[in-house]
Amino acid sequence: MKKKYRRKVSAVKNAIFCTLVYIFLFLPISVIVVNSANSTTTKPYLKWKGFTLDWYVKLFDNTALLESFRNTMIIAVVSTLLATIIGTLGAVGMYRYKFRGKSLIDGLLYIPVVIPEIVLGISLLTVFSKASIPRGMLTLILAHVTFSVPFVIFNVRARLAGYDVSIDEASMDLGANRRQTFFRITLPVLAQGIGGGALLAFTLSIDDIIISYFVNGQVKTYPLKVMESIKSGVSPDVNALSTLILIGTIAFVILTQSGIFIKKEKQG
Repeated sequence: MKKKYRRKVSAVKNAIFCTLVYIFLFLPISVIVVNSANSTTTKPYLKWKGFTLDWYVKLFDNTALLESFRNTMIIAVVSTLLATIIGTLGAVGMYRYKFRGKSLIDGLLYIPVVIPEIVLGISLLTVFSKASIPRGMLTLILAHVTFSVPFVIFNVRARLAGYDVSIDEASMDLGANRRQTFFRITLPVLAQGIGGGALLAFTLSIDDIIISYFVNGQVKTYPLKVMESIKSGVSPDVNALSTLILIGTIAFVILTQSGIFIKKEKQG
C-alpha cells in the first residue's frame, strides 16, 4: 500500500512539475496569439477590448513591417545557404585531411559560439569599418554567415563521427572520381547532419537581434523592427505577423515529423 501511495504522490508531483514547465514555456506565446485578436486601438495595446481579426488584414497595410520581414527572410535564406556550403566543406575537409594548425582552427571554431553576441557584433562592425564595407544587406549576410558556420560544422562533424570511409574507397575502386564520390556517396550519407545544421543556421539568423543591430545600417530586420516598436507598445499587427510565423513553423514541424514517421513505417 505504501509503495502504491508513493507512486501516486510521485506521479502527481511529476504532473504538477510538467504543467508548470509548460505554462512557463507557452504562456508568453499564448499571450502573443491572444493579443493578435485584440480589438483595442489604444496604446500600449494590452487591455482586452474584444475579439477581432482586423489586425491580420491591417498587417498587409504595414509596409515597413512587411519590408523588415522580407529582409529577414532574404538574409536568412542567403546566409543559411552560404553557411551550409562552407560548413559542410569545412567539416569534411577537417575530418579527412591532416594539416599543420588543424587543432588551432578547430579551437577557433568555438569562439563565435561562446563569446557574447555584443562582443562579436562590435568586432564585426570594426572589421567592416576598417574594410570600408558600407553597412547594409551585405554586412548583415556576412555577419550571419560568420556565427552560423560553426553550428553547421558541428552538426556535420557529429554525423561524420560514424562515417565509414571504406564506402568512399569502394566507390573510387569502382571507377568514380572524387567529385562523383562526394556528391553521390558522401553527401547523401551526411544529409541529416547537413539538414540539421542548415535549420539551426536558419533559426539563428531569423532570431538574431544583437549582432544585426551593429551591422544593419539602414536595413531593418523583423527583430529590429519589433524592438523599435516596444518603445511605444507592440501593436497587434506585429503580434498577428508573429502568430502567422508561429503557425507556419508548427505546420513545417508537423509535415517533417509526419514524413519521418511515414518513412520509418515503410522501412519497418
